[in-house]
Amino acid sequence: MGRLLLVLGDQLSTGLDLLREADPRQDTLLMAEVAEEAHQVVHHRQKLVMFFSAMRHFAARLAAQGWRVRYVRYRQGLASLPAAIAQALAEEPATALWWTRPGDFRLARALAAFGEHLPVRQFEDNRFIAPSGFFARWAGGRRQWRMEYFYRELRRHTGLLMEQGRPVGGRWNYDTDNRKPWRGEPAPPVWTPPATDALTREVLAEVAEDFADGFGELASFDWPVTPEQAEAWLERFLAEGLPGFGDYQDAMAEGQPFLFHSRLAAALNLGLLSPLAVCQRAEQAWREGRCPLNAAEGFIRQILGWREYVHGFYHWQGPGYGRLNHFGASRPLPSWYWSGATRMRCLSQAIGQIRRFAYGHHIQRLMLTGNFALLAGLAPEQVNAWYLGVYADALEWVQLPNTHGMALFADGGLLASKPYAAAGAYIQRMSDHCRHCPYQVRRQTGPGACPFNSLYWHFMARHRDRLEGVGRLALVYANWDRKTPADRQAILDWGERLLGSLERL
Repeated sequence: MGRLLLVLGDQLSTGLDLLREADPRQDTLLMAEVAEEAHQVVHHRQKLVMFFSAMRHFAARLAAQGWRVRYVRYRQGLASLPAAIAQALAEEPATALWWTRPGDFRLARALAAFGEHLPVRQFEDNRFIAPSGFFARWAGGRRQWRMEYFYRELRRHTGLLMEQGRPVGGRWNYDTDNRKPWRGEPAPPVWTPPATDALTREVLAEVAEDFADGFGELASFDWPVTPEQAEAWLERFLAEGLPGFGDYQDAMAEGQPFLFHSRLAAALNLGLLSPLAVCQRAEQAWREGRCPLNAAEGFIRQILGWREYVHGFYHWQGPGYGRLNHFGASRPLPSWYWSGATRMRCLSQAIGQIRRFAYGHHIQRLMLTGNFALLAGLAPEQVNAWYLGVYADALEWVQLPNTHGMALFADGGLLASKPYAAAGAYIQRMSDHCRHCPYQVRRQTGPGACPFNSLYWHFMARHRDRLEGVGRLALVYANWDRKTPADRQAILDWGERLLGSLERL
């Protein structure tokens, strides 16, 4: 009688410490597709296909390596992971239960109950660059936590883009070089999707039938579901995407859903790629002259900086973080967040892209869907559930800090130094959406005015007592005060009218 080893759907790495210490001759691996995880929120159907297919491929790989694998498919009808564990233990008793630390608190709580019945061992998730306890040691005693300083510590720790203890090029951060709009040149890569094998086709057919009324299209599914596919995707990005990534990482353009972005976050979060190895490959591309420094640094910062930071931040904050609501936001999520049926061109394009590809890059998430949710005062719990469901790469540990803290500022500044609020001028500067929009980006009020404009000022005015001393917002309020009383009142009245008719925008 051996041990039962639970492998979660976002832990698909043969380098897990749990697997290194286990005995393939005696221990049994358990993997399960269960209803509770599939219906936790309204998941994009491509996300379900990606998870189920990647899990089945991984189980087949482990079985081929000689492991005893017990695999539960969605159609077997098990309600939850605890139910799958209980069934496995009832049919084949084990001496102990092992698992790797879950990424979200909800699942960690659900598994904790098994410690009352048999020996349990929880392994740390070794797929992150920062060692266990690194964030806690860095954050302890600090009054504020900011990603930039954590990122510098990890640069020193790993040696990435460092020379003799200093950052290459003399700067830690090239973000100011990475904010160019894209106006048609240079041409972005034309991505070739990985081949869909029989196993993935089987999953596509099952999800199409079992989630027939679910969210999102399936025809354009192209996510990597094996390490080999992810590796090929990485190679293509390094050769064709990374050289332009730095300059245009914040840009948005119609008909270009990906531009120079890698779309590797999902593969990283599943465990198909090593984040440290990916960063090292990007650094190597720069050292070999295959991309500029601002591209390599900007890409590495997204992984070594933000990805590592939000992972540590999520676990440091604890399970109560998602209940914070700094602005008391409570308006319901408009239905067009699901359908894309809004006349606001930037949002209809972003949501249409999500429906088709289960994807949006960081500026689309932060400055379009997130910015509108912030300005309109949408309920954080509804916004978080939407973000967690619609993006293929969304797991709670990465989604919640980015959405709740950065996009919504619902934590009052624990994650971000100021709200990422913007009017229509920012969208016009970074995209070509405004030229195709029935709303006029330069107008503040009236039926043809861009809703972002009056909603921006309405947001700033109604939360002035909370925001005037934050970051660089004193200048914003100085600009507001220079408007005539009549102009200010007209903007506030129009903003109030919009807030009462969000469904019709």
